Amino acid sequence: MSDPNSTPDPNATANEQQQPSESADFGAEQLKAIIAALQDDLAKANEELANAKTETLRLVADMDNLRKRTDREKVETAKFAISKFALDIIDVADNFERAMAAVPTGAAEADPALATLVEGVGMIDAQLKGVLERHGVKRIWPEGEMFNPHLHQPMMQHDRSDVPQGTILQVFQAGYVIEERVIRPAVVVTAKGGPKPGKPDAGNGAETAPPAEDPSNSE
Repeated sequence: MSDPNSTPDPNATANEQQQPSESADFGAEQLKAIIAALQDDLAKANEELANAKTETLRLVADMDNLRKRTDREKVETAKFAISKFALDIIDVADNFERAMAAVPTGAAEADPALATLVEGVGMIDAQLKGVLERHGVKRIWPEGEMFNPHLHQPMMQHDRSDVPQGTILQVFQAGYVIEERVIRPAVVVTAKGGPKPGKPDAGNGAETAPPAEDPSNSE
């Protein structure tokens, strides 16, 4: 039983009053540490999310580029798949031209049967070239144009001082292109010894119908 007359200890009372304050300070420090840790975790998560987003966008862009490249390759493959077949058909067209060129001048006029044959061969030749044209195979007959190494194959040169150097004087064999791709260059004879050429001719010699000088029209 306590002594009612005893005097309370002032130090003990002060200690009892300080204990709740110290506990509150400890709780606040813990809370701050937890918040700081959560903030660090959130920052790391945001960084990882940003990296994942960047990587995803890169992969999407790569896939889109791959799809576009694949589509272009499909178009190119479909466009030029005819090249080998066209070369075989061109050889047939060359034989038609040689056959008509082999007929002596005036022989068809003197022989109605030969004239009919030549006319028939010419019609087939024109039809064959029309089929190639419809499928994008363009014929090159560049006589009178300037030599272009991308389109023409030189066979020989002749001295000509009246035309610019490099002018195509004669075409031995027609060339063929599919759009910008040469599947067979034109075999040509060029001029030398003349004046230097001016601005190169922009034309490529592609034509829809053979000119009057074309041997395929000769009889």
